[in-house]
Amino acid sequence: MRAVLQRVKRAEVRVDSHVVGRIGPGLLVLVGVAGDDTPESARWLAEKTVNLRVFDDPQGRMNKSILEVGPGVKAGILCVSQFTLCGDCRKGRRPSYYKAAAPETALRLYDLFLDLLRELLRGSNISVETGQFQAMMDVESVNDGPVTLLLDSEKLF
Repeated sequence: MRAVLQRVKRAEVRVDSHVVGRIGPGLLVLVGVAGDDTPESARWLAEKTVNLRVFDDPQGRMNKSILEVGPGVKAGILCVSQFTLCGDCRKGRRPSYYKAAAPETALRLYDLFLDLLRELLRGSNISVETGQFQAMMDVESVNDGPVTLLLDSEKLF
């Protein structure tokens, strides 16, 4: 699984001009599922997402995870499925999506990723919002920093 993780001041996703997911400060996570991804890939990505230290500590260093941003802060994670993250642009001028998972497999692993995020965040004040799988979406965000990272479980398995 691949994810582009962005620290944001706010983000939202719309389908047919209707807001389906919205967060204030937190993380926008664009998620792509490859055909060879497994439940272990989803678990690794969920654990990395909630534990990655990308938020500032009092000294201004990125030393806090979203779990540690503070009890008074209403943080969120907005997850958007994006199969184009599995595109291969190395040859030619048109991306190839041969590595992307079939929709049924992608939905199963994406839903597992969301369930794992919610499980890891249980008891916190952090919400998990989503886009709509396989829909044309408008994603709007205000990056904070900017902080943008690429996470890829392929290198680990």
